[in-house]
Amino acid sequence: MITHIFRIFVGGLFIFSGLVKLNDPMGMAFKLHDYFAPDVLNLPFLVPIALPLAVVIVIAEVLLGVALLIGFKPKLTIGLLLAMIVFFTFLTFYSAWFDKVTDCGCFGDAIPLTPWQSFTKDIVLLVLILWLLRFRKNIKPMFTPKVGALVMGLTLLVNAGIARHVLRHLPFIDFRPYAIGKSIPEGMKSAEELGLEPPKHVTVYTMVNEATGEETVVDSDIYVSERWWEKEGWAIDSDRTTSKKVRDGYEAPIHDFVIDLEGEDITDEVLNMDKVVLVISYDMEKSHGKLYPHVNRFVEAAENAGVTVLGITATSASKVEVLRHEYQIPIPFATADQTTLKTIVRANPGVVILERGVVVDKWNPRDLPEGYFK
Repeated sequence: MITHIFRIFVGGLFIFSGLVKLNDPMGMAFKLHDYFAPDVLNLPFLVPIALPLAVVIVIAEVLLGVALLIGFKPKLTIGLLLAMIVFFTFLTFYSAWFDKVTDCGCFGDAIPLTPWQSFTKDIVLLVLILWLLRFRKNIKPMFTPKVGALVMGLTLLVNAGIARHVLRHLPFIDFRPYAIGKSIPEGMKSAEELGLEPPKHVTVYTMVNEATGEETVVDSDIYVSERWWEKEGWAIDSDRTTSKKVRDGYEAPIHDFVIDLEGEDITDEVLNMDKVVLVISYDMEKSHGKLYPHVNRFVEAAENAGVTVLGITATSASKVEVLRHEYQIPIPFATADQTTLKTIVRANPGVVILERGVVVDKWNPRDLPEGYFK
């Protein structure tokens, strides 16, 4: 009975985790980019295949969850689950211990977890999977081998179809702070502006006794209350000064939304417009050039209707000018933070419409509607 309960829990959790990330595989790819960065795992050769790797991982999660629930090849299934959870446990421990990636992306943007929460979850799953490995003989197939293989094949086809759809369009559900209906100005308000309790951070000092070499660690509150600057022979090792959160609180979901046009901050101007069309490309050199004819037709219709249109990218101005002429894009381009642009719309390029800072529509260029401005 315990084995069956654990089997259902583990299988269900893997299916849920996979489907949540399958809703937004590009977001999972961006998270892998973070892990592959030079200051994290330093695996730059994996960056070009981050997206296909993300798709493979999330579909594998769903497949293994389904296989465990129906008892399909239990020895192989549990072995692969064990390998996957060991891999995830390593990543989450690395993130938590070295404070490198602040959100593992275990459940996409739907359920953000801190690194230590993610690591704890993986440890629990590791224990449960080890139990399943020990008592795998109690897991019996629900179907004949042929029917089980058919179920797995259909699961693979359905999930591959979902992945293809969301990559060619947009996620089915947008969990990010730039979802349709969200107000960017409201999302930028601080805890103080909303009358809420903000998180508290303290500075952590490593104090070194210059005479004895003794070391001790104190935070800024203790440093002040105990007047450490008056203690003879003690000095701060500035190279090991860090910051630590000691209390959770409200943090603005949007904190890097800044638009710069030729050296001028036009963020407030854009957010106060009655209607503005934003053509967003986080990296124009990597954007889908074949999609720009759709964008250009939409831009022309907007301008004919008297609606302001602005391009936003993180690409350098010199490269933007070359690509603007190549793709015949008839609008100026401002600059913004690349991570912010990736968060706003999961398409490169993507089109977003704001009305006084509220996101009212967004599309992959393949889905731009005809006659929108009539």
